[in-house]
Amino acid sequence: MTAAVGYRELIGRNRSFRLLWLGTLVSLFGDWFNTITLYALVTKLTGSPLAVGLVEFLKLGGFAAASIPGGILADRVDRRRLMIACDLLRAAIVPCYLLITSADDVPLLYVLIVLQIGLGAVFDPAYRAILPNLVSADELLTANTILAATWSTILAVGASLGGLLTVVLGSDAVFLINSVTYLGSAACLLALRERALPLPSSADGAIPTTTSPRGHATMTLARLRPTRLLAIAYADLRDGLRYLRQHRDVFRLALAKTAWALGGSALVYFLTQLGPKLEPDDVALGIGILYSARGLGTGIGPLLARRYIPRSAWLSVTGLMVAASGLVYATLGLLPLTFFIAVPIVIAHSASGANWVLSTVLLQERVPDHMRGRVFSAELMVLTGVEAVVILGAAALLEANVMTLATGIIAFASLQFVSGLAYTRWLTRGFSGG
Repeated sequence: MTAAVGYRELIGRNRSFRLLWLGTLVSLFGDWFNTITLYALVTKLTGSPLAVGLVEFLKLGGFAAASIPGGILADRVDRRRLMIACDLLRAAIVPCYLLITSADDVPLLYVLIVLQIGLGAVFDPAYRAILPNLVSADELLTANTILAATWSTILAVGASLGGLLTVVLGSDAVFLINSVTYLGSAACLLALRERALPLPSSADGAIPTTTSPRGHATMTLARLRPTRLLAIAYADLRDGLRYLRQHRDVFRLALAKTAWALGGSALVYFLTQLGPKLEPDDVALGIGILYSARGLGTGIGPLLARRYIPRSAWLSVTGLMVAASGLVYATLGLLPLTFFIAVPIVIAHSASGANWVLSTVLLQERVPDHMRGRVFSAELMVLTGVEAVVILGAAALLEANVMTLATGIIAFASLQFVSGLAYTRWLTRGFSGG
């Protein structure tokens, strides 16, 4: 593999990637404004840890449920058009959050969350599957690093700014801003063009397709009737399981992020409970600051990994970073409740950020284009499903006073540490490297 190109060089010379990146930049700001505002709104209306946990459960559970249809669409329709449609629909849904004014309206808020996140689950496999079509092999690591660093930077800035805007402007203004950002993302995608790739072999042609102007096998949305979609989903699940069974290296890599989620997802949820304790008068601001620390860490991690971790060590590092994240997070349960706890949060998420990017690049290199959407949607389905269950369990234990915040952090950090070590051993034993 040739050496990765520089960050400025990639953004400057690759117009399609630049448009994808700009669209990501715009929409992520709105997403993080929205997320912090939702946590603060539910906390204000209900005061219940379980109610806040349900927000995260529905976000992740909805994402998991929509991931398989998302992968189907990502492999069979024009990915760019699919992403634009998702952005426009989300731009229409988000203003409906303005209807949430009391605790009685929280069930409607949950419905809107599922709709918004479901569209995100359709968008994401197409987003990740289209990336290797926009960049060359020597640009792929740099492109993933830029996108991960962008996600993290916007989380760091957007979370704190979102908390501040919620306090200053109110939640309604934040939701309207989020809607406009989706329109900005759609505008960037409208100008994007893919490079053509070879069509898949007839062995994968059980589902009828047509050829797009850019050379891809596609299917029109009109032909994907609900019954047809279910039939394709079953066939894809069967084919996906067969593919993973025949490609054990891909199967192992696809669980890299899930190894983190076994403990790490609960630890991220605990940040929504630590925030109000740090800033009781400005809940959104407190949560936003801690999420900013998380974003700073996930931004630093991939940059350090790209610069200092040799390719020969990527495989073992993906698991060891999970263990390192858990080890550092455990200190939160021992430290006094001050804003100094942001320091271990940054360090812990630097490790998890490296895990995310390295495992993603390793997968993108190994999975062919016509299967990539389904593989990534399956990976996300497992990941978000595990996250949803773990977070709901942690929230229920906290609500029932079975554990305190401090003991919960130590317990789930320990689980993350153990899962990281176990995953490293399993991943590296007998890995063919193919």
